[in-house]
This record gives sequence, structure tokens and C-alpha cells, in this order.
Amino acid sequence: MAASFSHRAAGSLAATAILALLVGASPALATVSASPQAAQDGKVTSTTVRMELRQDGVLHVKEEVTFEGDAPSRDLVDRTRYDSRSDRLYQVTDLKGDATLTGGTITLKGMGSAVLEYDVRGSITPLADAQELRWYAVGGWSVPVEQARVTVSGPAAVQHLSCFAGPLTSAIACTEASMDHTGVAAEFGQQGLGAGEVLTVVIGYPATATKGAPVLARRFELSNAFTLNTVTGGALAALLLLMLGGLALLYWTRGRDARVVGHESGTLNGVENGHFAPPDGVRPGQIGTLMDEQADVIDVTATIVDLAVRGYLRIDEQPRQTYETPDWRLVRLPTAPVSALMAYELELYDAIFDGRDTVLLSELQGSFGAKLGKVREALYRDVVRQGWFARRPDTVRTRWTTLGVLLTVLGVLTTFALAWLTTYGLLGLALIIAGAALAVGGQYMPAKTAKGAGALAHTLGFREYLSGGDISDDVPAAQRVELFSRYLPYAVIFDSVDRWARVVSSVTGDGRQADNLYWYHGPAEWDLSRFADSMRTFTMTTSGAISTTRQFRSL
Repeated sequence: MAASFSHRAAGSLAATAILALLVGASPALATVSASPQAAQDGKVTSTTVRMELRQDGVLHVKEEVTFEGDAPSRDLVDRTRYDSRSDRLYQVTDLKGDATLTGGTITLKGMGSAVLEYDVRGSITPLADAQELRWYAVGGWSVPVEQARVTVSGPAAVQHLSCFAGPLTSAIACTEASMDHTGVAAEFGQQGLGAGEVLTVVIGYPATATKGAPVLARRFELSNAFTLNTVTGGALAALLLLMLGGLALLYWTRGRDARVVGHESGTLNGVENGHFAPPDGVRPGQIGTLMDEQADVIDVTATIVDLAVRGYLRIDEQPRQTYETPDWRLVRLPTAPVSALMAYELELYDAIFDGRDTVLLSELQGSFGAKLGKVREALYRDVVRQGWFARRPDTVRTRWTTLGVLLTVLGVLTTFALAWLTTYGLLGLALIIAGAALAVGGQYMPAKTAKGAGALAHTLGFREYLSGGDISDDVPAAQRVELFSRYLPYAVIFDSVDRWARVVSSVTGDGRQADNLYWYHGPAEWDLSRFADSMRTFTMTTSGAISTTRQFRSL
């Protein structure tokens, strides 16, 4: 026996020495291994809960908890499903003692034991002929609970009682449930609750025992957030009337234009006594703004061509190789009567040359882009000065569109609030629809005056004249180049550049083809047979150059 004990002792000493070496060689490993074990050792050894139900329906709770390991925490059951629309709230307030309440979590303080008390509201449910107290007296702890005892006293005799232990929805009875000899107190007990498990106590009292009632909160669900009923249906009907009224107003503002245009429409000859005569003396840039109520890229492009045709500048096409980008030089003509230009034309003229005599189209950037904003402003002021619009079209559009956007944003916020808090979410959707319709419809709100509608009718008649058949026979040969060139800027507005460029390239002052026009010069070995292609490319390139400045809307 002595030998056997010696061998066992020696083996034990050897194992101890090896373990000591391992622990000494790797202290970090030992610490990491011990940490989970320490967490597993934590537990609530016992909890005693004394609850008093008061006549106002408030449940006063006092807990005495003993525990091992770090101070545990408890997640309270503060919200459960009540019915298809509402959740039931259990409001825990006035926490005192060795614990803190953060949100719905109680965290104990101290070492080994804690005493705390608090009030619970919303634990009473009125029934047909009774009241029921339901509270999750123990549970939700972060560690297991070995022993739990609950005592409940109330303002009236207990009619029935029950308890459940385990997960929150468990229907398994607890270990103990009984009444004391007075019949006004109940006692419950449970051994072995796992971490997160709950002990639920249910006690019945007479209907008049307390004034308590459930605390309910509406639960958000799409199925009931947008309920269709008398109120929401009536609001949708009102929205329909509002939209129809808006359409009627839009017809009134735009319909007046249509009636005047229809009354004064008809083909309008652009020649008087063999000379160019645009309708109402309207310039190409003005026509573009009058027609679509926008001062845009095509209006500026047409004005540049018009300034060249009228002798304020010359357009020189630059020579290029096969794969080079085409370019043009704009040349200021020193004898041009600049003082005769309209305000928007003068702004554009200054933006192009900016103190220089020539400039390549490809160089129109920097200060040119900054000054184009002034051209747009001058165009809008001009159409008001002409009496075609009572107010600037861009200001009218901006006002109505901004109002529509604000109404849409308000509708989104209102819809969210109503859907979250009530069942009237459809009212907010009505605002969104109305706001979106107003934002889109704002683009059509500018209305012309009677004078503006008449000028538009004459302009459309002039467009019909230009898009008609061959009119060369009506114009003397000596005047065709100058007259047809004057038509060309209007053709840019009317999107018929190809047709009129070909007409211009087919004749000269004496009826024969030539190498250049008085306002457009091509490179060497270029003649007017190429003018149509050159003009089409020039207008596209010019429009692109203006668009890159981001001062105008590109069409």
C-alpha cells in the first residue's frame, strides 16, 4: 500500500509540476479559460417578491435578491400584444434601492444581495364580472434563478389564482400556488428558472376591487394605418374635387391663350414690299421664349445667328482635318450699330466678345457662361415689357413648383405621423398627391396676356408660312440671299434649319451659286453647296457650348 501510495503521490506531484509550468508559461491562456467559467457560475440563489395591489390599480413591488458572481440584470416585460390593433404596456416607475432602471432593464448594485422596490401600472384587466391581476413577478434575469417566492396582497378577497413558469408564453404551471387563511393574500413559488425565463402570476379579484385598467398603445401596422372609412373616404373625395378645380383653373389660364390663338390663327406672310417683315416685329429669341415660356438654349443659338445675319458679327468656319472637331470664329463687325440692339441682344453680344474683336466658338467659356445668366434675365424681362406676360414665366413656375414641393414634403411628414399614431394615413397621402400634382402643374401655370396670345398666333402663322412650299418665286432674285438669310434664325427656333439652309445655299444675289455669304465664310475649297451641313453642325455645336455653361436648359 505504501509503495502504491508513493507512486500515486509521485505521479500527482509530476502532474502538478507540469500544470504549474504550463500556467507559468502561458498566463494569458489561463485567464481567458477562466473567464467563461466565472460567467457560468453567476446566478440568483434566491429572490423574494412582496407585491401589494392598491385600490388605484398600482401594484407596489418590493424585491429581495441574493446572487453569486457579478451583479445580474433583469429585462422587464414592459410590452405585450393586447389585440389586433394595440399593445399592452406595463409601466415600471419610482425605482428605489440597490438597482438602476435603464429603459426596460433593471441592473442590480452591490455585492451578493440587493433590495429594491418600484411601482407597476397597467397590470389590471377589467373583465365582465371580475378583475384580473397579471404580472411577470420574477424572471428575465441574465442568470438562472434557483429559488423564487412571491407573495401578493390586495384590497379584496382572492377569487382565483394561477401561475406559469418558463418562457414568456409558457402554459406550464409553477411549482407552488396557494392562498393564506385570510383569503386576501396569495403565495407562489418556483424552483429552477433558467436565464431569461419568467414566473407569471395571475390573480382574480371582484370587479370593484380597484380602479385599475390596462395601459394601451396603438401598434403600427400597414393594414390599419391606411383605413378607409367615412373620414378618410371624405378626404379623398375632397382631394378629387380639389384636383378637378385645379384642372379647371389651369384650363382657364391656358384656355384663354388657346381661344385668342384660335381666333387670330392663319398663315402670315413674312414679306412686305419685297423686304423681310417678321410678325409683330418679333426677334427669334423673343419667339422662342414666347412659344414655350422658357428662355433656353435654342433661343440663344438663334439670336447668335440672327446677329450675324443682321450684320453685327460674322461667322468664319475654320479649316479642319477629317477627325478634328469643327470650330468657328466669331468676328465683331466694327460698323455695326450696337446701340440699336435690344437689352438681351446687347447682353449676349457683350458676353460673346467681352472686349475682344474675335473669339473661337470653342473658347466661349469662363466669363461667357457667367454672363449668360444676364441674357436669360433680360429675355424674361423683355417678354414682360412687351406685354406678352403679366409676370415673368420663370417666377410663376418657381412659385407654384416650390409650393407643390413644400406641400409634398408636408404630406410625407403628415402621412408618417398619421400612419404611426392613428388610422388616418390616407389623409397624408391626399396631401402628397395634391403636392405632386401642383409641382408638376406649376410648369404650365404661366399664362399669356391677350396681347401675348395674339403675338403667338401670328408667330404660328409665320411658322406655317416658312414650312410651306417653295416661296422663291415671290421674292426678287436680288433680294433672296438677304431675305432668306433673315428667315434662317427663325428656322432655328422652328426646327427647320436644314430646309432653310438648303434654300439659302441655292441662290446668291445674282441667282448664281457663290463661295460665301455676306455673314458666313467657309474655309478654302468650301462653297455654298456645303452650307446646309455646316449650318446644322454650327447650331448643334453652339447649343452644346451654351448647355455646358449650365445657365440654360438644353432641349
